[in-house]
Amino acid sequence: MTAPYETLNETEWAEVDRIHELMDEEELEDARRALDELMRRRPGHPDLRIEDATLKLEEGEPQQALAALEGAERSADPARFFYLRAACHHELSRFAEAETDAQRSVAVHPGYAMAHDLLSRIRDHLGDAKGAAEASEVAAELDPENFPEPLEVSDEAFDALVEKAVRDLPAKVREKLDEIPVLVQALPSPEMLHEESPPLTPDLLGLFVGRHIFAQLPSALPGAPGAIFLFRKNLLRACEDMEELAREVRITVQHEVGHLLGLDEDELEDWGLA
Repeated sequence: MTAPYETLNETEWAEVDRIHELMDEEELEDARRALDELMRRRPGHPDLRIEDATLKLEEGEPQQALAALEGAERSADPARFFYLRAACHHELSRFAEAETDAQRSVAVHPGYAMAHDLLSRIRDHLGDAKGAAEASEVAAELDPENFPEPLEVSDEAFDALVEKAVRDLPAKVREKLDEIPVLVQALPSPEMLHEESPPLTPDLLGLFVGRHIFAQLPSALPGAPGAIFLFRKNLLRACEDMEELAREVRITVQHEVGHLLGLDEDELEDWGLA
């Protein structure tokens, strides 16, 4: 027989609030130590499983976060449980499962802006442009500061930003790009995301596909080293205005060119890409 749910006490909730503050401050190691200590005192508690999954997502471990949610169904916040499970599936590129859980989250809590925003991003990857726009509009109505609707920029204007970012690269870098196309596509394809295990995040802004110019990998395809991709929809979602978009496009191009050249962080600076 399953033991009845027993909420955390006031002191424990205060500790959870402090863990949230540490995560907001990106002090993930301190947050992990505090949460592990709390979980040691209340092993298997559904609300702490929720916090464990939240932190594991922040730590870039969606598969472990999904495992942490097992047994968390009876937590005090079912909308958050379904949101977190949807977020795990989304990060693992399991978009159908992610959509189902995101819909459950907003059914429990229609005012959950974060879940509507996630649902919008999921539907983009499922090819449901209308559903994505509707969910994005709801998120923006509920919380315009944190979830503004994506920028609307013409293909021509976006391409012009990319071309300028390439022109602004140092001359010795541009020389290396003669045979490397810089391509724009709406979103990363499933094949791109599953090139690594666990999969790359679907919210990726850019990606270098291929081998860097100074190394021949045994698995590399013959011919050109590869291509640099920029993902238009993700970049538009990540930026509030054209100025920020231009900056983010430039940074993303520089970052992916760094991968093309096989540079580490110190070398990026030497090449004028830091």
